[in-house]
Amino acid sequence: MGRPAQIDRSAVLSASLELADEQGLPAVTMQAVADRLGVTPMALYRHVANKADLLDGVVERILWEVPLPDPAEPWADRLAALARGTRAAALRHPQVFALLLQRPAATPGARRTRDAVYAALHDAGVGDHDAVQLERILATAVLGFAASEAGGRFAAHSARQLNADFQLLQDTLAVAVARAIAHAPAP
Repeated sequence: MGRPAQIDRSAVLSASLELADEQGLPAVTMQAVADRLGVTPMALYRHVANKADLLDGVVERILWEVPLPDPAEPWADRLAALARGTRAAALRHPQVFALLLQRPAATPGARRTRDAVYAALHDAGVGDHDAVQLERILATAVLGFAASEAGGRFAAHSARQLNADFQLLQDTLAVAVARAIAHAPAP
């Protein structure tokens, strides 16, 4: 009898994302992931607590693909880079990206992207309370555009038009950040 397959959390999350990319999110079950890895479903529970934890891990895996900008860059450039990276991740994972609109960034790996947004907002002069609200608004706008594009909602539009639309979205969000800075209490 052969030795059982060795898996870890990374392998479980990678298999889950691959399955979702190939067959859609409903195909991601504990049984299907276990089958893909050549293990029993019970073997997965050493690495994920349950299906919700598995889905949180898929969110983490997608967000891990968003490159973190250099913290030495200007805050506005960092926010723009994070938005572009998020859009690119959506286009790589159109079958599953909408999950980011349904689940919060619950794992440390998923929160790294959100924390990079907070850091840029803080560097811009936005206070803690306002940064939380503003991050939520920025993320919803960028995730919504990216999920809409990846899901085919904008299929009738050219790449040029979509790039212009995305730039307009970024410009509009920059105005929101500037407004938050202008209304921030003096230190």
